[in-house]
Amino acid sequence: MKVKNYLFLALLAIQGVDFAEAQQKTFTVQVDKATEEINPNMWGVFFEDINMGADGGLYAELVKNRSFEFFRPMMGWKNLGTVKEGNYLILNRKADKESNPRYLRVNTMNSDGNAIGLVNEGFRGMGVKKDVSYEFSILYKQIKPGIEVKVELVDTTGQVIGSSKFIPEKTTTGWQKGSVSFSSNKTESKAKLNVWFEGKGEVDLDMISLFPSDTWKGRKNGLRADMVQVLADLKPGFIRFPGGCIVEGFDLSQRFQWKKTVGPIEDRQLIVNRWNTEFAHRLTPDYFQTFGLGFFEYFQLAEDIGAEPLPIINCGMACQFNTGEVVPLDELDPYVQDALDLIEFANAGTNTKWGKLRADMGHPEPFNLKMLGVGNENWGPQYIERLEAFRKVLKKHHPAIEIVASSGTDPEGERFEYLNKELRAMDIDIIDEHFYRSPEWFLSNASRYDHYDRQGPKIFAGEYASHSTKSKRPEYKNNWEAALSEAAFLTGVERNASVVQLASYAPLFAHIDGWQWTPDLIWVDNLKVFPSPSYQVQKMYSTNKGSHIVPILENGKTIAGDEKFYASAVIDKNANELIVKLVNNSDKKENITLDLQGIKRSSSTGKSLFLQNIDPLAINEVGKTPSVVPQEKSIQVKGKKAILDAEPFSFQVVKISL
Repeated sequence: MKVKNYLFLALLAIQGVDFAEAQQKTFTVQVDKATEEINPNMWGVFFEDINMGADGGLYAELVKNRSFEFFRPMMGWKNLGTVKEGNYLILNRKADKESNPRYLRVNTMNSDGNAIGLVNEGFRGMGVKKDVSYEFSILYKQIKPGIEVKVELVDTTGQVIGSSKFIPEKTTTGWQKGSVSFSSNKTESKAKLNVWFEGKGEVDLDMISLFPSDTWKGRKNGLRADMVQVLADLKPGFIRFPGGCIVEGFDLSQRFQWKKTVGPIEDRQLIVNRWNTEFAHRLTPDYFQTFGLGFFEYFQLAEDIGAEPLPIINCGMACQFNTGEVVPLDELDPYVQDALDLIEFANAGTNTKWGKLRADMGHPEPFNLKMLGVGNENWGPQYIERLEAFRKVLKKHHPAIEIVASSGTDPEGERFEYLNKELRAMDIDIIDEHFYRSPEWFLSNASRYDHYDRQGPKIFAGEYASHSTKSKRPEYKNNWEAALSEAAFLTGVERNASVVQLASYAPLFAHIDGWQWTPDLIWVDNLKVFPSPSYQVQKMYSTNKGSHIVPILENGKTIAGDEKFYASAVIDKNANELIVKLVNNSDKKENITLDLQGIKRSSSTGKSLFLQNIDPLAINEVGKTPSVVPQEKSIQVKGKKAILDAEPFSFQVVKISL
């Protein structure tokens, strides 16, 4: 008998049969067992002003330190020409305008006829495009009329690539706003702005600004269009803002206060960005928050891209890794009132104080806020008692608003266990869990939510990112190994979508010349956007989310790591479509048969959108052709059987019409 078997196998080998290719796996999809609904807003984005995400990034302002409010008032500026003592003075009017006290006085009365000026370096240079119009604007107050302002964009060689002249009105008194537009005749990623002062006179200047005209939706002084578009392409269900650790601040004086980020731009009070000196190996002393991107703009952005707004507010606690400063409980009322006023700003009519401000800013209709986060990565009894103070008041006045609460910095351990127990006892609406872990952790935790209490609080996977230690360069930790492990973990998130209502990667953006933290979902330079492999994974989930979960099993078991396969399945009842997510984390190609139970038959073809690379260190590097991008192929479907290949180290989304 054994001899016959050996002869048979030898004959197959002579005929060129590949045993690995011939082997097949069968996954059973119980298409008719759809029970648990998926939150249509499940997959979202998390924004924090880190890695130059706002100033120098999403917020399209090109001038750094436009109002001279940095610790060093002239940071970002250098002299042009022969500047004499007294030509420039920084004045402070704190008693009159605490939100924007400093301004520049220019006095050329002692000029010998040669112009003097200032050059602004921008945020690691200024990205400008050929034939795009740029608006130079300025706040000014005439002291002794006579100065004319000449503005120039210059490239890295100093060549002028665009210029214009602004002549202040000589008869005005008090602060005035002036502007002039001009175009660039060259695309340049590291341009600078020269501001020349010609003639004799004396003038006060503030809010020296330069904006492109091709902002998102063409809004004046708006957002960088390509960066918003890459978010819109995700079709996110929500956007969480403004962070992140900047909500807490190094101490409470540096916490994020939303009321200081709304109203006229020139009245928004700048503060240092807490990532300024957070990491000794990536010091960024010129990193501040101007709040040109403030809470109104965040709400507007959410509306633009079809996402639910999820603002996070300070709970009376600073970052516990820094100062751990807390406000006494008997002084917490102003913090709680900030939360109530924020809901009024977002949802109330124009006959209210904060609703009227929203209308005055151009949005009389409510933003329809439904969720509110209280605290970020806070922990301990001090957090629970402050959270309870918020919960009590918010549920009394706004019972329909869902409260999102922190489960700390880690997905396990003593802090997590304590908070998880207390938050469930409090019957909080949504628990925010964070995962910054190795690829191995993500792979081994694909079943994390399989046994979570279906009747308890919902879960927000609020900050997830796989941190690979294998990296060609330190800024590119989000390689294919990391992204593939995230894809595997997210099969478990999707499989348990009745528990995990929301999920978002973090951080969102990173400037290639100004990052502090890696990995990051989307890399940018001054002109272009470069989505990472992790972005492509997130997009494949968020644009193929379905409406209901259905079981996908192998030999009656969940597919969550056995033989390095991971899978989840959903149906889209509106499109009458089955959607299967499948990860092969092995180095072998496998033939997969999907046994579609509970249907008469499906269509004769399906399609597979897939990501694949055999190099775990593959990255999508800024300025180069990406290594990991989606590809599409057809798959064969016969009756109730779908046949597909699972390539080594691949993630695919299979869609079959039912």
